Amino acid sequence: MISKRMTKSLQEAISIRDIFEEGKKLAAVYGKENIFDFSIGNPSVAPPAIVNETMKEILDTEEPLALHGYPSNVGHPEVRQCIADDLNKKYGMKYDIGNIVMTSGAASALALICNTVLDREDEVITFAPYFWEYKSYVETLYGKLVPALCDQQTLQPDEETFRAAFSEKTKLVFINTPNNPTGAVYTKKSLRMVADVMREMSEKYGHPIYLVSDEPYRKLAYDGAEVPFLPDFYKDTLVVYSYSKTLSIPGERIGYIAITPQAADVEELFAGLTASLRYMGYVNAPSLQQKMLLKCYDAAVDISIYEKNRNCLYRGLTDLGYECIRPDGAFYLFMRALEEDDWAFCQEAKKERILMAPGKAFYGPGFVRISYCVPYEVVENSIPAFERLMDRYKKNRK
Repeated sequence: MISKRMTKSLQEAISIRDIFEEGKKLAAVYGKENIFDFSIGNPSVAPPAIVNETMKEILDTEEPLALHGYPSNVGHPEVRQCIADDLNKKYGMKYDIGNIVMTSGAASALALICNTVLDREDEVITFAPYFWEYKSYVETLYGKLVPALCDQQTLQPDEETFRAAFSEKTKLVFINTPNNPTGAVYTKKSLRMVADVMREMSEKYGHPIYLVSDEPYRKLAYDGAEVPFLPDFYKDTLVVYSYSKTLSIPGERIGYIAITPQAADVEELFAGLTASLRYMGYVNAPSLQQKMLLKCYDAAVDISIYEKNRNCLYRGLTDLGYECIRPDGAFYLFMRALEEDDWAFCQEAKKERILMAPGKAFYGPGFVRISYCVPYEVVENSIPAFERLMDRYKKNRK
Protein backbone atom coordinates (compact mmCIF):
# COMPACT_ATOMS: atom_id res chain seq x y z
CA MET A 1 0.00 0.00 0.00
CA ILE A 2 1.35 3.42 -0.92
CA SER A 3 0.65 6.72 0.80
CA LYS A 4 -2.53 8.72 0.19
CA ARG A 5 -0.30 11.64 -0.85
CA MET A 6 1.41 9.52 -3.52
CA THR A 7 -1.90 8.03 -4.69
CA LYS A 8 -3.31 11.53 -5.19
CA SER A 9 -0.15 12.58 -7.05
CA LEU A 10 -0.37 9.61 -9.42
CA GLN A 11 -4.04 10.30 -10.13
CA GLU A 12 -3.30 13.92 -11.05
CA ALA A 13 -0.10 13.28 -13.02
CA ILE A 14 0.22 13.63 -16.78
CA SER A 15 3.43 11.73 -17.43
CA ILE A 16 5.60 12.99 -20.28
CA ARG A 17 7.70 9.88 -19.74
CA ASP A 18 4.66 7.73 -20.57
CA ILE A 19 4.30 9.55 -23.90
CA PHE A 20 8.02 8.99 -24.53
CA GLU A 21 7.66 5.25 -23.80
CA GLU A 22 4.63 5.09 -26.09
CA GLY A 23 6.80 6.58 -28.83
CA LYS A 24 9.23 3.68 -28.49
CA LYS A 25 6.41 1.19 -28.94
CA LEU A 26 5.10 3.01 -32.03
CA ALA A 27 8.60 3.11 -33.49
CA ALA A 28 8.85 -0.66 -33.14
CA VAL A 29 5.63 -1.04 -35.14
CA TYR A 30 5.96 1.67 -37.81
CA GLY A 31 9.72 2.26 -37.90
CA LYS A 32 11.61 4.94 -36.01
CA GLU A 33 11.83 7.13 -39.11
CA ASN A 34 8.02 7.31 -39.27
CA ILE A 35 7.49 8.55 -35.70
CA PHE A 36 7.83 12.27 -34.91
CA ASP A 37 8.56 12.16 -31.20
CA PHE A 38 8.69 15.65 -29.67
CA SER A 39 7.67 14.48 -26.21
CA ILE A 40 10.73 14.70 -23.99
CA GLY A 41 13.70 17.03 -23.47
CA ASN A 42 16.41 14.42 -23.99
CA PRO A 43 19.39 16.09 -25.73
CA SER A 44 20.09 14.88 -29.27
CA VAL A 45 23.42 16.67 -29.68
CA ALA A 46 26.55 14.72 -28.70
CA PRO A 47 28.51 15.90 -25.64
CA PRO A 48 31.69 17.87 -26.35
CA ALA A 49 34.58 15.45 -26.91
CA ILE A 50 36.38 16.80 -23.85
CA VAL A 51 33.74 15.24 -21.56
CA ASN A 52 34.50 11.61 -22.43
CA GLU A 53 38.21 12.34 -22.76
CA THR A 54 38.35 13.86 -19.30
CA MET A 55 36.41 11.04 -17.67
CA LYS A 56 38.76 8.46 -19.21
CA GLU A 57 41.76 10.46 -18.08
CA ILE A 58 40.44 10.69 -14.51
CA LEU A 59 39.77 6.95 -14.36
CA ASP A 60 43.27 6.21 -15.67
CA THR A 61 45.17 8.62 -13.44
CA GLU A 62 43.27 9.26 -10.19
CA GLU A 63 43.88 7.08 -7.14
CA PRO A 64 40.78 4.82 -7.08
CA LEU A 65 39.95 5.01 -3.37
CA ALA A 66 40.23 8.79 -3.37
CA LEU A 67 38.14 9.11 -6.52
CA HIS A 68 35.38 6.70 -5.56
CA GLY A 69 35.26 7.38 -1.83
CA TYR A 70 32.98 9.84 -0.08
CA PRO A 71 33.71 13.49 -0.83
CA SER A 72 32.37 16.21 1.46
CA ASN A 73 28.57 16.30 1.37
CA VAL A 74 28.70 19.66 -0.41
CA GLY A 75 31.33 18.53 -2.91
CA HIS A 76 35.05 18.50 -3.59
CA PRO A 77 36.56 21.84 -2.43
CA GLU A 78 38.62 22.29 -5.60
CA VAL A 79 35.52 21.81 -7.79
CA ARG A 80 33.49 24.30 -5.77
CA GLN A 81 36.35 26.80 -5.95
CA CYS A 82 36.56 26.29 -9.72
CA ILE A 83 32.86 27.06 -10.12
CA ALA A 84 33.06 30.06 -7.77
CA ASP A 85 36.01 31.44 -9.76
CA ASP A 86 34.14 30.98 -13.04
CA LEU A 87 31.03 32.77 -11.78
CA ASN A 88 33.13 35.59 -10.35
CA LYS A 89 34.97 36.04 -13.65
CA LYS A 90 31.80 36.00 -15.78
CA TYR A 91 29.48 38.04 -13.57
CA GLY A 92 31.69 40.12 -11.31
CA MET A 93 30.54 38.28 -8.18
CA LYS A 94 32.37 37.35 -4.96
CA TYR A 95 31.45 33.71 -4.50
CA ASP A 96 33.71 31.39 -2.51
CA ILE A 97 33.46 27.70 -1.67
CA GLY A 98 31.10 28.55 1.19
CA ASN A 99 28.54 29.66 -1.39
CA ILE A 100 28.68 26.59 -3.67
CA VAL A 101 26.94 23.25 -3.06
CA MET A 102 27.41 20.45 -5.59
CA THR A 103 24.21 18.55 -6.40
CA SER A 104 22.92 15.62 -8.45
CA GLY A 105 21.59 17.93 -11.15
CA ALA A 106 19.07 20.76 -10.89
CA ALA A 107 16.18 18.55 -9.77
CA SER A 108 17.89 17.50 -6.56
CA ALA A 109 19.04 21.09 -6.00
CA LEU A 110 15.44 22.35 -6.07
CA ALA A 111 14.30 19.59 -3.72
CA LEU A 112 17.18 20.36 -1.33
CA ILE A 113 16.25 24.04 -1.25
CA CYS A 114 12.62 23.18 -0.51
CA ASN A 115 13.69 20.87 2.31
CA THR A 116 15.97 23.55 3.75
CA VAL A 117 13.62 26.55 3.58
CA LEU A 118 10.01 25.33 3.71
CA ASP A 119 7.88 24.52 6.73
CA ARG A 120 4.56 22.70 6.32
CA GLU A 121 2.06 24.74 4.23
CA ASP A 122 4.68 27.33 3.20
CA GLU A 123 4.22 28.58 -0.35
CA VAL A 124 6.40 28.71 -3.46
CA ILE A 125 5.44 30.95 -6.38
CA THR A 126 6.44 30.10 -9.92
CA PHE A 127 5.63 31.57 -13.32
CA ALA A 128 3.25 29.53 -15.44
CA PRO A 129 3.62 27.73 -17.75
CA TYR A 130 6.22 25.90 -15.65
CA PHE A 131 8.19 22.65 -15.55
CA TRP A 132 5.68 20.12 -14.25
CA GLU A 133 7.95 18.59 -11.57
CA TYR A 134 8.08 21.85 -9.57
CA LYS A 135 4.77 20.86 -8.00
CA SER A 136 6.22 17.51 -6.97
CA TYR A 137 9.35 19.01 -5.41
CA VAL A 138 7.32 21.48 -3.37
CA GLU A 139 4.44 19.26 -2.32
CA THR A 140 6.65 16.31 -1.37
CA LEU A 141 8.02 18.65 1.30
CA TYR A 142 4.41 19.53 2.26
CA GLY A 143 4.56 23.01 0.75
CA LYS A 144 2.16 24.55 -1.77
CA LEU A 145 3.01 25.66 -5.30
CA VAL A 146 1.25 28.88 -6.36
CA PRO A 147 1.30 29.61 -10.13
CA ALA A 148 1.49 33.19 -11.41
CA LEU A 149 0.32 33.09 -15.02
CA CYS A 150 2.57 34.77 -17.59
CA ASP A 151 1.24 37.13 -20.23
CA GLN A 152 -0.29 34.80 -22.83
CA GLN A 153 0.91 36.89 -25.78
CA THR A 154 4.54 37.45 -24.76
CA LEU A 155 5.07 34.58 -22.26
CA GLN A 156 6.79 37.13 -19.98
CA PRO A 157 5.97 37.38 -16.22
CA ASP A 158 2.84 39.42 -15.54
CA GLU A 159 3.05 41.84 -12.62
CA GLU A 160 -0.62 41.75 -11.64
CA THR A 161 -0.84 37.97 -11.32
CA PHE A 162 2.59 37.85 -9.66
CA ARG A 163 1.58 40.31 -6.96
CA ALA A 164 -1.67 38.46 -6.35
CA ALA A 165 0.22 35.20 -5.72
CA PHE A 166 2.00 36.41 -2.56
CA SER A 167 0.96 35.79 1.02
CA GLU A 168 2.64 35.78 4.42
CA LYS A 169 3.43 32.09 3.77
CA THR A 170 5.50 32.81 0.64
CA LYS A 171 9.10 31.67 1.17
CA LEU A 172 10.43 31.00 -2.33
CA VAL A 173 9.93 32.09 -5.94
CA PHE A 174 11.06 29.69 -8.68
CA ILE A 175 12.04 31.26 -11.99
CA ASN A 176 13.22 29.40 -15.09
CA THR A 177 14.76 31.29 -18.00
CA PRO A 178 15.27 30.19 -20.76
CA ASN A 179 11.99 28.53 -19.97
CA ASN A 180 10.74 24.98 -20.11
CA PRO A 181 8.14 24.58 -21.65
CA THR A 182 7.88 27.84 -23.65
CA GLY A 183 11.43 28.60 -24.76
CA ALA A 184 10.95 32.20 -23.57
CA VAL A 185 13.90 34.20 -22.28
CA TYR A 186 12.74 36.64 -19.63
CA THR A 187 13.83 40.21 -20.34
CA LYS A 188 15.68 42.61 -18.05
CA LYS A 189 12.47 44.61 -17.76
CA SER A 190 10.60 41.52 -16.56
CA LEU A 191 13.32 40.60 -14.08
CA ARG A 192 13.48 44.13 -12.65
CA MET A 193 9.75 43.90 -12.05
CA VAL A 194 10.16 40.53 -10.33
CA ALA A 195 12.94 41.86 -8.10
CA ASP A 196 11.05 45.05 -7.20
CA VAL A 197 7.90 43.14 -6.24
CA MET A 198 9.89 40.61 -4.21
CA ARG A 199 11.69 43.32 -2.24
CA GLU A 200 8.36 44.96 -1.53
CA MET A 201 6.79 41.68 -0.39
CA SER A 202 9.78 40.68 1.73
CA GLU A 203 9.48 43.99 3.57
CA LYS A 204 5.69 43.68 3.83
CA TYR A 205 5.79 40.23 5.41
CA GLY A 206 8.94 40.76 7.45
CA HIS A 207 11.03 37.82 6.27
CA PRO A 208 13.35 37.00 3.36
CA ILE A 209 11.75 35.59 0.23
CA TYR A 210 14.38 33.76 -1.79
CA LEU A 211 14.46 33.82 -5.58
CA VAL A 212 15.53 30.43 -6.96
CA SER A 213 16.87 30.76 -10.49
CA ASP A 214 16.61 27.38 -12.23
CA GLU A 215 19.12 27.59 -15.09
CA PRO A 216 19.70 24.29 -16.96
CA TYR A 217 19.22 26.12 -20.28
CA ARG A 218 21.36 29.19 -19.58
CA LYS A 219 23.72 28.51 -22.51
CA LEU A 220 20.96 27.57 -24.94
CA ALA A 221 19.91 30.99 -26.28
CA TYR A 222 19.61 32.02 -29.93
CA ASP A 223 19.89 35.08 -32.16
CA GLY A 224 22.13 36.81 -29.61
CA ALA A 225 19.41 36.74 -26.93
CA GLU A 226 20.80 37.85 -23.57
CA VAL A 227 20.07 35.67 -20.54
CA PRO A 228 20.41 38.08 -17.58
CA PHE A 229 22.08 36.90 -14.35
CA LEU A 230 19.45 36.98 -11.61
CA PRO A 231 21.74 37.98 -8.67
CA ASP A 232 22.34 41.27 -10.52
CA PHE A 233 18.69 42.11 -9.82
CA TYR A 234 17.98 40.55 -6.42
CA LYS A 235 20.45 39.77 -3.66
CA ASP A 236 18.47 36.94 -2.01
CA THR A 237 19.00 34.65 -5.00
CA LEU A 238 20.02 31.01 -5.17
CA VAL A 239 21.22 30.02 -8.64
CA VAL A 240 20.53 26.40 -9.54
CA TYR A 241 22.60 25.10 -12.44
CA SER A 242 22.75 21.77 -14.23
CA TYR A 243 25.17 20.53 -16.89
CA SER A 244 22.57 18.11 -18.29
CA LYS A 245 21.68 20.24 -21.30
CA THR A 246 24.82 22.31 -21.92
CA LEU A 247 27.05 19.22 -21.90
CA SER A 248 24.35 16.74 -23.06
CA ILE A 249 24.82 14.52 -20.00
CA PRO A 250 21.38 14.33 -18.32
CA GLY A 251 22.08 10.79 -17.16
CA GLU A 252 25.16 11.87 -15.21
CA ARG A 253 23.20 14.09 -12.76
CA ILE A 254 25.63 16.88 -11.93
CA GLY A 255 24.95 20.51 -11.04
CA TYR A 256 25.24 23.01 -8.22
CA ILE A 257 23.57 25.64 -6.05
CA ALA A 258 25.26 29.04 -5.85
CA ILE A 259 24.09 31.16 -2.89
CA THR A 260 24.58 34.86 -3.53
CA PRO A 261 27.16 36.08 -0.96
CA GLN A 262 24.92 39.01 0.05
CA ALA A 263 21.83 36.82 0.58
CA ALA A 264 20.12 36.80 3.96
CA ASP A 265 21.32 34.07 6.34
CA VAL A 266 23.98 32.71 3.97
CA GLU A 267 25.68 30.55 6.60
CA GLU A 268 22.36 29.09 7.77
CA LEU A 269 21.39 28.29 4.19
CA PHE A 270 24.70 26.56 3.54
CA ALA A 271 24.42 24.53 6.77
CA GLY A 272 20.81 23.62 5.97
CA LEU A 273 21.64 22.49 2.45
CA THR A 274 24.55 20.43 3.79
CA ALA A 275 22.23 18.67 6.23
CA SER A 276 19.50 18.24 3.58
CA LEU A 277 21.93 16.33 1.37
CA ARG A 278 22.11 13.72 4.12
CA TYR A 279 18.51 13.87 5.32
CA MET A 280 17.08 13.41 1.82
CA GLY A 281 19.43 10.57 0.96
CA TYR A 282 21.49 12.25 -1.76
CA VAL A 283 24.59 12.23 0.50
CA ASN A 284 26.74 13.88 -2.18
CA ALA A 285 26.87 14.57 -5.90
CA PRO A 286 28.72 11.90 -7.96
CA SER A 287 32.47 12.19 -7.39
CA LEU A 288 33.66 11.35 -10.93
CA GLN A 289 31.29 13.85 -12.53
CA GLN A 290 32.44 16.54 -10.09
CA LYS A 291 36.08 15.93 -11.02
CA MET A 292 35.20 16.04 -14.72
CA LEU A 293 34.01 19.63 -14.29
CA LEU A 294 37.52 20.83 -13.43
CA LYS A 295 38.27 20.65 -17.16
CA CYS A 296 34.76 20.82 -18.64
CA TYR A 297 32.99 23.50 -16.57
CA ASP A 298 32.96 25.97 -19.47
CA ALA A 299 32.45 23.54 -22.36
CA ALA A 300 29.16 23.44 -24.25
CA VAL A 301 27.39 21.59 -27.03
CA ASP A 302 27.00 23.06 -30.50
CA ILE A 303 23.73 24.96 -30.07
CA SER A 304 23.58 25.85 -33.77
CA ILE A 305 22.11 22.36 -34.26
CA TYR A 306 19.18 23.18 -31.99
CA GLU A 307 18.85 26.61 -33.58
CA LYS A 308 18.55 25.02 -37.03
CA ASN A 309 15.79 22.76 -35.69
CA ARG A 310 14.02 25.73 -34.14
CA ASN A 311 14.11 27.73 -37.36
CA CYS A 312 12.78 24.88 -39.49
CA LEU A 313 10.02 23.98 -37.04
CA TYR A 314 8.85 27.53 -36.35
CA ARG A 315 8.85 28.48 -40.02
CA GLY A 316 7.11 25.27 -41.07
CA LEU A 317 4.39 25.49 -38.41
CA THR A 318 3.61 29.17 -38.82
CA ASP A 319 3.50 28.81 -42.61
CA LEU A 320 0.82 26.15 -42.08
CA GLY A 321 -1.19 28.52 -39.87
CA TYR A 322 -0.28 27.24 -36.41
CA GLU A 323 -0.03 29.87 -33.67
CA CYS A 324 3.17 29.88 -31.66
CA ILE A 325 5.60 32.41 -30.16
CA ARG A 326 9.12 32.17 -31.55
CA PRO A 327 11.29 30.70 -28.76
CA ASP A 328 14.52 32.52 -27.89
CA GLY A 329 16.10 29.69 -25.91
CA ALA A 330 16.05 26.13 -24.57
CA PHE A 331 14.77 23.57 -27.10
CA TYR A 332 11.02 23.85 -26.69
CA LEU A 333 8.28 25.48 -28.73
CA PHE A 334 4.88 26.24 -27.18
CA MET A 335 2.13 26.00 -29.78
CA ARG A 336 -1.59 26.71 -29.42
CA ALA A 337 -3.66 23.55 -29.86
CA LEU A 338 -6.28 23.45 -32.61
CA GLU A 339 -8.99 22.74 -30.05
CA GLU A 340 -9.65 23.78 -26.47
CA ASP A 341 -8.73 20.39 -25.03
CA ASP A 342 -4.96 20.15 -25.55
CA TRP A 343 -4.88 16.53 -24.34
CA ALA A 344 -7.45 15.55 -26.98
CA PHE A 345 -5.40 17.46 -29.57
CA CYS A 346 -2.32 15.43 -28.64
CA GLN A 347 -4.34 12.23 -29.04
CA GLU A 348 -5.48 13.39 -32.48
CA ALA A 349 -1.88 14.19 -33.43
CA LYS A 350 -0.89 10.60 -32.66
CA LYS A 351 -2.96 9.54 -35.66
CA GLU A 352 -0.31 11.32 -37.72
CA ARG A 353 2.36 9.75 -35.46
CA ILE A 354 3.23 13.09 -33.88
CA LEU A 355 3.97 12.92 -30.16
CA MET A 356 3.74 16.14 -28.13
CA ALA A 357 3.17 17.03 -24.47
CA PRO A 358 -0.15 18.64 -23.52
CA GLY A 359 0.06 22.16 -22.14
CA LYS A 360 -2.08 21.30 -19.11
CA ALA A 361 0.90 19.28 -17.81
CA PHE A 362 2.72 22.61 -17.51
CA TYR A 363 -0.20 24.73 -16.24
CA GLY A 364 -0.56 26.01 -19.79
CA PRO A 365 -3.91 24.63 -20.98
CA GLY A 366 -4.81 25.13 -24.61
CA PHE A 367 -1.20 24.72 -25.76
CA VAL A 368 1.20 21.88 -26.49
CA ARG A 369 4.93 21.64 -25.91
CA ILE A 370 7.08 20.51 -28.82
CA SER A 371 10.57 19.42 -27.76
CA TYR A 372 12.80 19.88 -30.79
CA CYS A 373 15.98 18.32 -29.39
CA VAL A 374 15.70 15.65 -32.06
CA PRO A 375 17.59 14.90 -35.30
CA TYR A 376 16.98 17.54 -37.96
CA GLU A 377 15.40 14.92 -40.24
CA VAL A 378 12.65 14.36 -37.68
CA VAL A 379 11.79 18.07 -37.69
CA GLU A 380 11.93 18.37 -41.47
CA ASN A 381 9.90 15.20 -42.12
CA SER A 382 7.28 16.11 -39.52
CA ILE A 383 6.01 19.19 -41.38
CA PRO A 384 3.84 17.21 -43.85
CA ALA A 385 2.38 15.33 -40.85
CA PHE A 386 1.53 18.64 -39.17
CA GLU A 387 -0.07 19.73 -42.43
CA ARG A 388 -2.25 16.61 -42.48
CA LEU A 389 -3.19 17.30 -38.86
CA MET A 390 -4.21 20.86 -39.75
CA ASP A 391 -6.25 19.58 -42.71
CA ARG A 392 -8.02 17.07 -40.44
CA TYR A 393 -9.24 19.95 -38.21
CA LYS A 394 -10.22 22.13 -41.15
CA LYS A 395 -12.41 19.33 -42.53
CA ASN A 396 -14.06 18.81 -39.16
CA ARG A 397 -15.00 22.49 -38.98
CA LYS A 398 -16.87 22.41 -42.27
